[in-house]
Amino acid sequence: MSDIENVVIIGSGPAGHTAAIYCARANLKPFMFEGFYSGIAGGQLMTTTDVENYPGFPEGVTGPELMDNFRKQSVRFGTQIVTEDVIEVDLSQTPFVVKGSNRVVKTHTIIIATGANAKKLEIPGAGEGEFWQKGVTACAVCDGAMPIFRDKDLYVVGGGDTAVEEAMYLTKFASKVYIVHRRDELRASKIMAKRAFDHDKVEILWDSEVTKVSGDNVVKSVTIKNIKTGEEVEKNAGGLFFAIGHEPNTKFLGNQLKLHDNGYINIESNSAETSVAGVFAAGDVHDFQYRQAVTAAGSGCRAALEAERWLAEKGHS
Repeated sequence: MSDIENVVIIGSGPAGHTAAIYCARANLKPFMFEGFYSGIAGGQLMTTTDVENYPGFPEGVTGPELMDNFRKQSVRFGTQIVTEDVIEVDLSQTPFVVKGSNRVVKTHTIIIATGANAKKLEIPGAGEGEFWQKGVTACAVCDGAMPIFRDKDLYVVGGGDTAVEEAMYLTKFASKVYIVHRRDELRASKIMAKRAFDHDKVEILWDSEVTKVSGDNVVKSVTIKNIKTGEEVEKNAGGLFFAIGHEPNTKFLGNQLKLHDNGYINIESNSAETSVAGVFAAGDVHDFQYRQAVTAAGSGCRAALEAERWLAEKGHS
């Protein structure tokens, strides 16, 4: 533990690997912990099938293939990668201390790129190994334009602004979009709710929940239960979209950084700086507005450039 790293990157999605590529090309010799609580190196794209909205791939690319290319590029330029989780960090002293599951590393700077996980409901048929990413997803903007969803009845679970936004986006492709909500009124803002009420392709199923997802190779139907009457009805469906929020992966920080009320890392305006000097954030761990691979990659670039600048100012590079 005598050596001190210039920069430790925690997380290995588009943000983490973009940061690594920029840091490595700047000869900062970045050290990356690619594993995390989810146990999936590469982030959410590792559970995504076709990615059609990432620039440079006119025919599309699978999520795992895209992340494999990211990783190869990081390694090519000299990033040291270890496949283990980060258990905790100590930001009270400099150099900072990062404790992994198998080792402890000291570093002058940290880039946190641990992402966020979409909240999902435990519904029979909707899980991994069932119809997750085979018609069940948690991102309409990412997946809604895929051929399997076109001209089908689609179902969105939720009742807030996100659910309405997802539903409105899906109207471009669906024959009909149903918002399934457990209450008898939306939690969405009035202006967003009005958009849902006014759209001829959107119907709201009040006091309802999805109890089952069925199909063959892809989703073919969902079972809807009215929680007041107990009545269950199976309806034809081309897809189910969870729109009940995301949970940023910040627990390992132990409240050492300033967070928003929703748990995302609070960064300085127009920068990647966190509330602790020398610690930067990139990707979905701070971005609760866009949550796209391309915006995550861009913020990884920004974090790397700012870390490089900070190290130069402190005389570490």
